[in-house]
Amino acid sequence: MAHADGPIIVQMDGSILLDVHHPLAGEARMALVSFAELEKSPEHFHTYRVTALSLWNAAAAGRDALRIVERLGALSRYELPAPIVRFIRDTMGRYGLLELRRAHDGLILESKDELLLTEVVSHKTIAPLVREHLSAFAVAVPLLSRGVIKVALTKLGYPIRDLAGYTEGQPLALQLRQALDDGSPFALRRYQTDAAEAFHQGGGLEGGSGVLTLPCGAGKTIIGLRAMELLQTSTLILAANVTAARQWIRECCDKTTLTEDQVAEYSGEHKDSAPVTVATYQILSYRPKGSDEFPHLSLLASRNWGLIIYDEVHLLPAPVFRVTAEIQARRRLGLTATLIREDGKEDEVFSLIGPRKYDVPWKDLEADGWIATAVCTEVRVALSEDERREYAQAAQREKIRVAAEAREKEQAVEWLLERHRGELTLIIGQYVEQLERLARRIGAPLITGSMRQTERERLYADFRAGRLLTLVVSKVANFSIDLPDATVAIQVSGTFGSRQEEAQRLGRIMRPKKSGTRAFFYSLVANETRDQEFAHSRQRFLTEQGYEYQIVDLEELETGKVTV
Repeated sequence: MAHADGPIIVQMDGSILLDVHHPLAGEARMALVSFAELEKSPEHFHTYRVTALSLWNAAAAGRDALRIVERLGALSRYELPAPIVRFIRDTMGRYGLLELRRAHDGLILESKDELLLTEVVSHKTIAPLVREHLSAFAVAVPLLSRGVIKVALTKLGYPIRDLAGYTEGQPLALQLRQALDDGSPFALRRYQTDAAEAFHQGGGLEGGSGVLTLPCGAGKTIIGLRAMELLQTSTLILAANVTAARQWIRECCDKTTLTEDQVAEYSGEHKDSAPVTVATYQILSYRPKGSDEFPHLSLLASRNWGLIIYDEVHLLPAPVFRVTAEIQARRRLGLTATLIREDGKEDEVFSLIGPRKYDVPWKDLEADGWIATAVCTEVRVALSEDERREYAQAAQREKIRVAAEAREKEQAVEWLLERHRGELTLIIGQYVEQLERLARRIGAPLITGSMRQTERERLYADFRAGRLLTLVVSKVANFSIDLPDATVAIQVSGTFGSRQEEAQRLGRIMRPKKSGTRAFFYSLVANETRDQEFAHSRQRFLTEQGYEYQIVDLEELETGKVTV
């Protein structure tokens, strides 16, 4: 039943307005993120939207349409529009109306709804795949069409419940250690165990495929290792870059009973294979100039893998999507801090990797001390007269760069470094020329994609050890870099309005600190420019997680009018 003072307003078009100043705003936000997506986050009212994909993920996670409607009604300021109630019930009701099961020589697509099955198998994308009509309620389809059918039916609005089972893979005995080499005890946190169990589901047909979303620093690698322990099978791990791949290898050897010869790296530098092989997306997506072939994709079929782990699954490149459609008989685990993809292919992740099986709000883990308490601040700088003139005359795309490289940002970096003197600080940006100027100005080393991997790892090691207090890094540090004691991140420029990049960059400093200190995330933004528009878009995901950005002007900081 609606309350006149409820924190949300549900509108006819599926959008939901959340009054952020309401006493129940936090409770409402936690309810909404389980079945709706944040679209806008201005100062007073945030806009969420109920979508088919958000509702299917909710259904796959076991949430009930009736309960969602009741929760919305309890939080709503007005009566719920009848079309929205119908949309939620109908959309969630579509999940699992069609099921895919294994037959002795292929697959069976079936439904208890005869007319629905007739409709979908008549569609131009499905009809060519039908081998035989077995009954009014079932048709036979080829084994290798499993992924294609799942994607096609999701796009038609009828996501399949895939109960066709999995190849067991080559057996591989491994256990998580109870103590590490240095003698310190090792045990999973409760949410890590819950996440792995949500994926595995007791080894039943409902388990074995899906995505787990947890904050950077929450130990997604540990969850992956627990999934490997549960399945006891040969595993292929796909990572964002070589640094991330080597972190996986270290964790496999450090926290499980696997030996070094059982874990191999497959990258641009090494092309080895073992019962546990860690490869990079980059090598799998490599295509020789002038060729249509991706020679290294054969790795996905080179062994009898029982599990494939897609680390940073939101980065999954198109060629790997294609092969993933062909290997649906392998168990598939996606790990990410955010399912947001800038190419809009969230539905293909849903279809080919699996639905979201587990997530936990960042603020919950922060409250429990599993990730650092973070303070987010947007520092606005002004363009100089020359920069304003250049900005006014520039083409639209060039305006973005002029604003992103505003020289006053360098002044802001110096001020913030002085403010956090002695703390481990990352300065992250998009434009290499800007980063080179900054590195020279503050006398800090710069890591870019062109730097040799050995040199990168040396600098990261010096930073971890405290021999370096400041590192300037390009986009190569967005993902899977383990720098546990970093406490400050200063973002000077980014990839347009990328929400997932914002989340990943905050994630570089989210590991809990031994000293218990807070983490500080600064985003430097040129005032009244496209830079400011993009900053607003970038912040949406973190706003959804309950973070707030304090907005200050550099001049106010320098004069002491405000403090951070």
